[in-house]
Amino acid sequence: MQMTFKELGLAEPILKAVEEEGYTHPTPIQEQAIPILLKGKDLLGVAQTGTGKTAAFGIPILQLLHNTKHKNQGKKKVKALVVTPTRELALQIGESFTAYGKFIGLRNTVIFGGVKQGKQVNALRNGVDILVATPGRLLDLTDQGFITFQDLEFVVLDEADQMLDMGFIHDIRKIISKLPPKRQSLFFSATMPKTIVELSRKILGDFERVTIKPEQATAEKVEQGVYFVSKRNKPKLLVHLLQERPKDSVLVFSRTKHGANKIVKKLGQAAIKSAAIHGNKSQTARQKALGDFKDGKLKVLVATDIAARGIDVEELSLVINYDLPNVPETYVHRIGRTGRASASGIALSFCDKDERPYLRDIEKLIKQNVPRMPEHQFVDDDKEEGQKEKEPSRPQNPNPSRNRNKNRNRNRNRNRNRSGKSNFKGGNDRNRNKPKGRD
Repeated sequence: MQMTFKELGLAEPILKAVEEEGYTHPTPIQEQAIPILLKGKDLLGVAQTGTGKTAAFGIPILQLLHNTKHKNQGKKKVKALVVTPTRELALQIGESFTAYGKFIGLRNTVIFGGVKQGKQVNALRNGVDILVATPGRLLDLTDQGFITFQDLEFVVLDEADQMLDMGFIHDIRKIISKLPPKRQSLFFSATMPKTIVELSRKILGDFERVTIKPEQATAEKVEQGVYFVSKRNKPKLLVHLLQERPKDSVLVFSRTKHGANKIVKKLGQAAIKSAAIHGNKSQTARQKALGDFKDGKLKVLVATDIAARGIDVEELSLVINYDLPNVPETYVHRIGRTGRASASGIALSFCDKDERPYLRDIEKLIKQNVPRMPEHQFVDDDKEEGQKEKEPSRPQNPNPSRNRNKNRNRNRNRNRNRSGKSNFKGGNDRNRNKPKGRD
């Protein structure tokens, strides 16, 4: 029989808030992590987004702070710190703390870079119990004297592997060096490469480990499919799929910022309204696009992986991998945006010729084949690509300009044969085809 939140021994006001959020049964990571944390032990959690991780650490922190609230009268001091890689994810975690703690009177605030610090400083001056922060802004405000770690009781490093991927390793080490020795530490990462293991040893004391395997999220909850399509036909296939599902909320993943902008432009040409969120967009633009998407005002959101970390939309019907990721774990993160917690969802991927190796790596990780979608009108029909695969490889010509001259002469003769005179305009083409110097 499935466990209920009541059986976890939560305080009545927290239980009430959790039930108001529509939670009745804890997810596997919540069921395993909450009892460990309520005992005061450190925790190493290996789990990707979409497993209910925020509640797994947020609920016990709120409960433990609630239990000692009477001892901490006067101005509020930062007792819990959550460090996470992106603004979107930080805001999402802040919203979760507000929801779970609505009946216990604890205050949280979120700080991140890319905006002026004035409002964030004012919130800190007014006193907060729980601080959610991105690494750079956290260190900035600490160095300026607006944040002190001396009263910290709980520290969470969330999405540690992403923080390292984004180049935050030095910031994280600085933060760890400032932490008080007596604290309860929580460390979450979707993957455990050597650098992450070393980092976990620096922050954790006597800890327990909870591992939620990626295949649980992909195999059980998300209906998957892959379309084989040429790169040039990807925009047409995307438009076709979106026109078939005009009422659905759809999150489209692009590998690059430039690619995300191009997708939005192509969709606009087909009268499909969408917006892109990525690192080059202003914080205001990102929050507006994400807010409109969550509210249902915008049905299609195009995102890069880093920008999508804070997207938690209950009614997200479909995830489309416009570009397959070259890191297989990223695929699990992406499709985890749908099929949140106990919900189901659909994830469709586009795969061109160059992405076939990525698909093989993904299938190896999730230990299953992604179902092939039936033939479609935008099938990979680039004959030249197929012919190139069959042609034997030729040694590279050491003098490419000689080939260009041969082709130019051949075209000139062909034009003379057809019309009796040359159509070749030497000056412009000669300059255009002149080999450029090396960079």
